[in-house]
Amino acid sequence: MLKQTPRPELTVWYNTRCPVCDAGITRQKRRLIEAVKAGRIAFRDINLEPAALARFGATLEDIRRRLHATDTDGHLLVGAEVAIAVWKATPGEGWLATLFGNPVALPLTRFGYDRFADLLYAWNRRNGRW
Repeated sequence: MLKQTPRPELTVWYNTRCPVCDAGITRQKRRLIEAVKAGRIAFRDINLEPAALARFGATLEDIRRRLHATDTDGHLLVGAEVAIAVWKATPGEGWLATLFGNPVALPLTRFGYDRFADLLYAWNRRNGRW
C-alpha cells in the first residue's frame, strides 16, 4: 500500500530569475530547513511550472510580479499575505507577521509590498530576466 504524501501547509511560488527574489527565498529556505525537509513548506520555481496556478487565473507574469502561495486547503495567497504566512512559519520571525499583518498595519503592508514588487518587476524586465 502506498503512503500518501500530505499536502504542504504552504507552497510558495516564486521567480528564480529575479536575483532579489531568489536570494530572499534561499534565505527563507535555510531558516525553514526542517519544515522543508518534513514537507510542510515547499518552494517552487514558477519558471519550471508556468501554468501551475492557472486554475486561479494567475499567469506566469502575475507570479513573476508578486509572490503567490497555496495553503493546505488550496486557497491562494498573493503578495504581502505570502510574506506574512512565511514569517509566521519561520522561527524567530513571527513578530514580523504580527507587526505587519495586524489589521491596522496590513493595508500599509500591502501597499508597500505592491510598490516594491512593481519596482522589482520593472527592474527585472529592463534587465531581460525573463
